[in-house]
Amino acid sequence: MDEAPLYLRPRLEPPLAPLLGSSDLLHTLTDALGSPLDVLLPDRIAENAERFADVRRTHRLGGREFFAHKANRSGALVRRLAATRAGVDTASVGELRHVLGAGFTGDRIVASGPKDTDFLWLAALVGATVHIDGRAELDALAGLVRDHRLTPVRVLVRLSGFTAPGVAVRSRESRFGVPAAALDGILDDLDRHRDAVEPVGTAYHLDTVSLDEKAVALEGCLYAMNALRARGFQPRIVDVGGGFGVGYVDDRDGWDRYTTELTRAVLGERPPLTWGGHGYGLRAEGGTVRGSLGLYPAYRPDAGPAYLDALLSRTAPTLGRGLGALLLENLYDLYVEPGRALLDQCGLTLARVLETRRTETGAPMLRLAAKATDIGLEDHGVLVDPVLLDRGSPGPDRGGPGTGEKEPTGVFLTGSLCLESDLITRRRVFLPRRPRPGDLLAFANTAGYCMDFGATHAQRQPPARKVAVDGEPGRWRWTLDEHYSPVSRPEGRAA
Repeated sequence: MDEAPLYLRPRLEPPLAPLLGSSDLLHTLTDALGSPLDVLLPDRIAENAERFADVRRTHRLGGREFFAHKANRSGALVRRLAATRAGVDTASVGELRHVLGAGFTGDRIVASGPKDTDFLWLAALVGATVHIDGRAELDALAGLVRDHRLTPVRVLVRLSGFTAPGVAVRSRESRFGVPAAALDGILDDLDRHRDAVEPVGTAYHLDTVSLDEKAVALEGCLYAMNALRARGFQPRIVDVGGGFGVGYVDDRDGWDRYTTELTRAVLGERPPLTWGGHGYGLRAEGGTVRGSLGLYPAYRPDAGPAYLDALLSRTAPTLGRGLGALLLENLYDLYVEPGRALLDQCGLTLARVLETRRTETGAPMLRLAAKATDIGLEDHGVLVDPVLLDRGSPGPDRGGPGTGEKEPTGVFLTGSLCLESDLITRRRVFLPRRPRPGDLLAFANTAGYCMDFGATHAQRQPPARKVAVDGEPGRWRWTLDEHYSPVSRPEGRAA
């Protein structure tokens, strides 16, 4: 090819890495169950939960880790997690029913997100802890408790809009939670409902990767805990939500190089890297780049448990002490609610190559047996290369120079819908060789939000089926997601 390939190779760890080395098994599963196909690794979610717990224990804090169920609708993942000490965060009545059926009891469930009457009632009935986002929600919950003579419900006051005196950073606006400036009003409401609710702590939700913003929010929750105690309540929990992040690519230099070349392409200094000159939020005006890059920071050295450790080790903006130390001194328990981070390395999505053709400019275009909504990486701003799995090959096809057919190639990946917008990637993806019909592309680390958050039945094409896999090379066992149990191990082996 004329230009040097720009790889964004995925970060791969066990058991995902060795599973990708079992190409025959993945081809067999896709032959039997169709393309696209979601493959999940339930044991990894249990390992991830334990890694978060290790950070909490390092800071000598009590508490619990809760899986944000909205990140993946899999039954296998929640059933595997039910066999651990972890809990689950539900954001709808459907999710709440699902996790109760998977074996979770109310004391291991929190209810967050927008809540209707059915959701509030079931949460109260089973004894879940409820995030309170405002007066109307609190009044509705208290009314249900009284009307149905239920046990008072544990609630966490979720706050937003934090500021710190003398600190330039403030937390960004959120549609969830009570503004921190309105704390006195919600405390008055809690006083009115002492017979129906038990305030056990505070919480926040921030859609950001900024440690500075989260430090301001966590300190704000500590101040709110003091305000609750001044009213005669006995709060003991601070819930810092999710947003701990995932590192999708394994090479900082590769990520920096790609974003640099993308900027050059937007300016017209090099051939385009994207379909139709798409700039991912960047545009050229008068020879200058404008806008902001709307991409997830795919290279993240401090993500997941490491990010939580960094937050707890950070000095509070105005209190001048480590945030973890302040939680410990007050004997507060820590709740975390990871979604994406708890699903790190927990799965992949397989898609069959159907046909190759060339664009008007001569660039290869691959049509896959999948829709863009089945592989939602780019919908979430994630740029990462798929892994090419040749039929009959023992593992991923890495290609290499001087191999003729295996020379690196840049391709656009399109879906199977009759829509111009059905682009699985808007960028040219560089692969070790030009794929052939029948090959598989494996999109690694799609379990967090990217499998089914936007999946549809458009054109009567069903979304991907799910299978759960455990074991090790040569001894992989798999089962349909809905049949998985952490007790009766699934049967089936790789060839």
